[in-house]
Amino acid sequence: MTTDTRTQIRIPTLVRIKRDALGRLGLYLQRNNDNPVLVLASPLPDPLAQKARTSIIDADVSIADWISVDDNSFEEAVRLFSLLPKKIRAIVGIGGGKALDTAKYVAFLARMPYIAVPTSLSNDGFCSPQASLTIDGKRRSLPATMPQGIVLDVGICLDAPKPLWLSGVGDLVSKFTAVRDWKLAFHKTGEPVNDLAALLSDASVYQFLAAPGFDDAGTALLGTALMLNGIAMEICGSSRPVSGSEHLISHALDATSQRPRLHGLQVGVASYIISRLQGKHTDTIDRLFQQTGFWEEVRKDPFSRAEWLEAVRIAPSIKEDFYTILSVRDRLPEIERMLDHDPVLQGCFV
Repeated sequence: MTTDTRTQIRIPTLVRIKRDALGRLGLYLQRNNDNPVLVLASPLPDPLAQKARTSIIDADVSIADWISVDDNSFEEAVRLFSLLPKKIRAIVGIGGGKALDTAKYVAFLARMPYIAVPTSLSNDGFCSPQASLTIDGKRRSLPATMPQGIVLDVGICLDAPKPLWLSGVGDLVSKFTAVRDWKLAFHKTGEPVNDLAALLSDASVYQFLAAPGFDDAGTALLGTALMLNGIAMEICGSSRPVSGSEHLISHALDATSQRPRLHGLQVGVASYIISRLQGKHTDTIDRLFQQTGFWEEVRKDPFSRAEWLEAVRIAPSIKEDFYTILSVRDRLPEIERMLDHDPVLQGCFV
């Protein structure tokens, strides 16, 4: 008997990653027959909000409602779903992670097309099959719809605070260590590896390495790479190609730190540390972080050494049956020596 192992995946069919893409948002919605729409947006600066509204209205696309979102709780997403206007054809999320994750989850509940319009590139969540929402105050990753469209205005992302862009760089390099952990899990536990998802995730980092500048070209590459990371998750049906031991450390910091930092800054530093344990990609990560100013940004506001060591201690218990380099043996003494003696990390911890 032959088992058909083919799977169906959802990927964005509308992808616009370029300068002034926001000014053409309405045209893209009109061409896609997404009319009328519900807009769920972060609290945006007036000029940005007006540009989006004008673009939509000038294309003769009706806005059934425009709701400001600054609460990414599961309860708020369900409330918004219960109030969903009738006869809308799509949900548009504009802004940062809270608004995009809420819009994505509401679209998932409504079984409706979702268009993501990120205004910064702090992580790969704008194009992923998961929504990061809080339940009773604790962050959870819930199944959600993949965006049907990505409209990413390079100019707007460059106007966002640079630490957000650097956070995206940190989240991107974590694909090196995540894929390495995934393959280690295969050899140690037999966990299957989807070769295409792993290849796509790895390749996305190399793509950005070709021109990692804080400019139009580099930002377009970063946005494309982060989008491909989300597609890699959709291909294999899990977060394995984008999330490994470095993310476990970041999740532990989110849960225990007195002042958690941007996700990508935490993950980026953890990726460098994990790459040293894995014995691969360390120099590449270091060079990229030096080129982009990532290390400089971290040293402006160093992490707590004690909090990081506690995060490393509890990281292996964050996810059940999730084998990584941290599962092999107690890595705490090695990482403690690294924080104290690795010249690259000096100034990053206090």
